[in-house]
Amino acid sequence: MKLLSRAVQAALSPREWSRRHFWGWLNAVFNKVDYERIKAVGPDRAAAEWLLRCGAKVRFQGFERWHNDYNALPTGPLGRYKIQGIDATESCIMYRGFDHLDGLKYLEEIKFKKCIYIEDTCLEKLSSIENLQETMYMMEVVSCGNVTDKGIIALHKLRNLEYLFLSDLPGIKDRNTTVDRLQTALPRLDVVLDLD
Repeated sequence: MKLLSRAVQAALSPREWSRRHFWGWLNAVFNKVDYERIKAVGPDRAAAEWLLRCGAKVRFQGFERWHNDYNALPTGPLGRYKIQGIDATESCIMYRGFDHLDGLKYLEEIKFKKCIYIEDTCLEKLSSIENLQETMYMMEVVSCGNVTDKGIIALHKLRNLEYLFLSDLPGIKDRNTTVDRLQTALPRLDVVLDLD
């Protein structure tokens, strides 16, 4: 988790600084991986709990409805509900929680919109997960200020990625080279840019 620059810290009142520090700490707690929980309930259930705890939504395979209420997660036999989509809009998911994605075998789409903790290391981790290299076909990265060309280029490992929407990413400095590298690695990839 990045700390605020000294100039920003100085501009904040002690109360604001304390509040931000508290929320950053709490978000880090929400992202802690409980490997025993993953073993007990399976990767999809544990990942869904993590995502909803952090304010994201999930869609399970065979369902159109997005789930966003932690207390209303479907019950039933362990392993019955497989995550097919993640909408992380304005959630507090961060790198430290990405180990939850390791066991997902049916995840096809992810939307990262206005995620203040999403950065290059998150996209690199996501791209290094073998299961996701095969299943991911759609991704959106919008208004994530810590994402740079390096993180977007890392997505080339997602071999079946067919659609990538990028918007409002001030960290993207060389969009032509970044897109060229992605499309060379993934000829079927349709990249839609709205970076101006």
